[in-house]
Amino acid sequence: MEAPDDLSARAASGERAAFSELMRQTKAALFRVIRRYVGDEQEAWDLLQETYAAAWISIRRYDPARPFEAWLRTIALNKCRDWSRRRFVRRLIRGGIDLSAPEALAVPDGSDPADERMEATDRLLRLNQEMDRLPPHLKAPLLLTAIEGRSQAETAGILGISVKTVETRVARARRKLSDALRETVAGPPFPEGSV
Repeated sequence: MEAPDDLSARAASGERAAFSELMRQTKAALFRVIRRYVGDEQEAWDLLQETYAAAWISIRRYDPARPFEAWLRTIALNKCRDWSRRRFVRRLIRGGIDLSAPEALAVPDGSDPADERMEATDRLLRLNQEMDRLPPHLKAPLLLTAIEGRSQAETAGILGISVKTVETRVARARRKLSDALRETVAGPPFPEGSV
C-alpha cells in the first residue's frame, strides 16, 4: 500500500487513480463521521459522495503539506453543516415536522426483553435528538474526539482551531448533552403546591 502522503501529492496533481485510492482508504472513517453528524444512513451516503465530488473539483487547491484526511474531513463537515441548514429550513417550511422516526433507530436483537429494548431505544433516540440540537461548532469537535477517537491535536488540525478551543468546545458539548439528558430523564419539577 502506498503512503498517504505520496498518494495525496499525486492526487493533488490531478491523478485520478491516486484520488480513487485515497477515497478507498478514507471512506469508512469519513462515513462514520458524517453518519454520526446527520443521524441518517442514506443522507450520510449522499453527503459522502458530495464530499468526494467537492474534493475532486477542488483538488488542485489542496496543499499536499497538509494531511489529506484533515482536508477531506473539513470538506465533509462543511457539507454536514450545509445539510443541517437545509434541513432546518425544510422543517420550518413543513411546520416543524420531525422527519426522523424512533422506529428507524430501533434494531431489535431478540436477546433483551421488549421493555429493556424500548428503554435503550428511547435513550438512544434522546441522545441523537440532543446531538442534533448541538450547534455545529460544538458538535464537530465532539464527534471527532468522542466518536472517531481523534486526539485533540488532530481535531484542532481538521477544524482549523486551537487545541484549547477543542478542549473547551468538547467540554461544553458534553455538559449540554448531560444537562439535556438529565432534564429529560428527571422531567420538569412539579409546580409548587401541586403535590
